[in-house]
Amino acid sequence: MDFSDRHVIVTGGTGALGSAVVGALVEAGAICHVPYVVAAEAERFALRAHERVKLVSMSNLADEADVARLYGSVDKLWASIHLVGGFAMAPVAQTTKADLMKQIEMNLVTTFLCSRAAVNAMTDRRLAGRIVNVAARPALEPRSGPGMVAYTASKAAVAAFTIALAEEVAKLGILVNAVAPSIMDTAANRAAIPNADYTTWPKVEEVAATILFLASPRNAVTRGAIVPVYGRA
Repeated sequence: MDFSDRHVIVTGGTGALGSAVVGALVEAGAICHVPYVVAAEAERFALRAHERVKLVSMSNLADEADVARLYGSVDKLWASIHLVGGFAMAPVAQTTKADLMKQIEMNLVTTFLCSRAAVNAMTDRRLAGRIVNVAARPALEPRSGPGMVAYTASKAAVAAFTIALAEEVAKLGILVNAVAPSIMDTAANRAAIPNADYTTWPKVEEVAATILFLASPRNAVTRGAIVPVYGRA
């Protein structure tokens, strides 16, 4: 897949999945714009000195003004990949309204604002483009969401938003899709579930490969898909 000289925004790009996505993109020739909030994450980011990686300090990806500044700074945006989000587990009886709203803001609101900004950036310049969001397995299989109902609801909203937006902007040449990972093989997830069979979990590089296809010029027809990336989990 050739991304030569194509500008791509990757939110959550300094995380485990994000690092794999940004690494694959720059290898394919892309220019990656990676917003970050936590300075320590940017300092640990292995690709921070790469000539085609541009780290962008931000205060909050759920803030309209911050998001507008980010997208206004990127000329000829080709793709916007939205990996930033949050996860929380708790029984519903112990989940407050604040907990619910935090999941909605971290998962749905950030996706909505960045997708909206990407659509505006692409249509203002009359460019085709690609948007890739991240749902989750419970978004497709809500019965797998006991103990994490706020997270499940917020990711289901991301899936519904993705499908609706895909239909709205298809005639503009913008293809919108999402991936829905199961638990991925990361250091943090291994630490959280130390006795699991990690061999069945999808690797971040494998999930990144699916994201890259959906964001690439080679994807000429797929839109409104919520692609399961479960591995053997």
